[in-house]
Amino acid sequence: MDFQPTPEQELIRQTMREFAETEVAPIAARMDEEDWWPEELVPKMAALGMMGMTVAEEHGGAGVDTVSYNIAIEEVARVSGSLSLSLAAHNGLGISHIYGQGTPEQVAKYVPPMARGEAIGAWALTEPGAGSDAAGLQTTAVRDGDGWTLNGQKQFITNGHIADTFTIMAKTDPEKGAHGITAFIGERGEKGLGLGNKEDKLGMRGSITSQLYFEDLWLPDDRVIGGEAGIGKGFVGTMKTLDAGRIAIGSLALGLAQGAYDASVEYAKERKQFGQPIAANQAIQWKLADMATQIDAARLLLQRAAVLKDAGKPFTQEASMGKLYASEVGMWATTQAIQIHGGNGYTKDYPVERMFRDVKLCEIGEGSSEVQRMVIAKTLGLPRA
Repeated sequence: MDFQPTPEQELIRQTMREFAETEVAPIAARMDEEDWWPEELVPKMAALGMMGMTVAEEHGGAGVDTVSYNIAIEEVARVSGSLSLSLAAHNGLGISHIYGQGTPEQVAKYVPPMARGEAIGAWALTEPGAGSDAAGLQTTAVRDGDGWTLNGQKQFITNGHIADTFTIMAKTDPEKGAHGITAFIGERGEKGLGLGNKEDKLGMRGSITSQLYFEDLWLPDDRVIGGEAGIGKGFVGTMKTLDAGRIAIGSLALGLAQGAYDASVEYAKERKQFGQPIAANQAIQWKLADMATQIDAARLLLQRAAVLKDAGKPFTQEASMGKLYASEVGMWATTQAIQIHGGNGYTKDYPVERMFRDVKLCEIGEGSSEVQRMVIAKTLGLPRA
């Protein structure tokens, strides 16, 4: 398996880094402080193909591979976890489920506007009582004429308040458990689709996280993802979407870890104590050496998962391993970054404080670290509890 980046992938990394440093870094702190979504960046991101990275060009996307997409997520996260998260939710969740599981008509109608940045996507799975136990969701969809009526609520929906297109999971046959879940397409402004509070979060504050409510939301049959054949197949599509999404969230954590490492190296070379830069102290050197080693290991795990996905091979175990390791490395690396910065690292004057708060989500979202260990254990053939 070749992990050497291609010239095209290296060019994408360079392009994404330049965009992140020139357009995103100057506003990253403001996004965090004001819970602000920089809508004016969307056309610029669309022009670079960032709004539909893995969508084929014929559907308005950039048509890049999974490795390249995750490079983009990593590079944006180096300076802003919030923007990277919103991009990952739009590409990997909002677009991906419809693009991978939808009918040709649904793909033609909904994917190109999202890929061109003319519409934002959101994915509505999590509920107040159904987080890790996704199959336990309580939102219902009842047959109503030539459509379905949905009732229920969702929580922690990334992009909720800014989205135009929603992928909504609901139970069409509660007696069948996971096999009774169906995915629907909802549109912003429809009667019965309500927006609740924006969550006031520890980190990722520039990425809007919302509550959604469905009160007799009626959706026609052509909004069932996959059409008639998609009824009861929503959970299968969810699992496929989550597998790929875990590589992206791992890449997000990787980017935050890399950003914290880069900031720490720069700070350690400039900060002087006892007459010399603190980078000359073995204690600091070893922290940086360990950070560099673990970040590189995380990148290789995630690249392996992405390469397997691009090759059309099973990658569930590899995605969970990459996401688990990268998110926990991210949490550890940002903690070390604050320690290297000392008192300055505990203030908002330096970006490592924000990175520390942002990366915690990566140990929770799209399957917590505990869930990843459950998935990995299952792929190892261990007995289930």
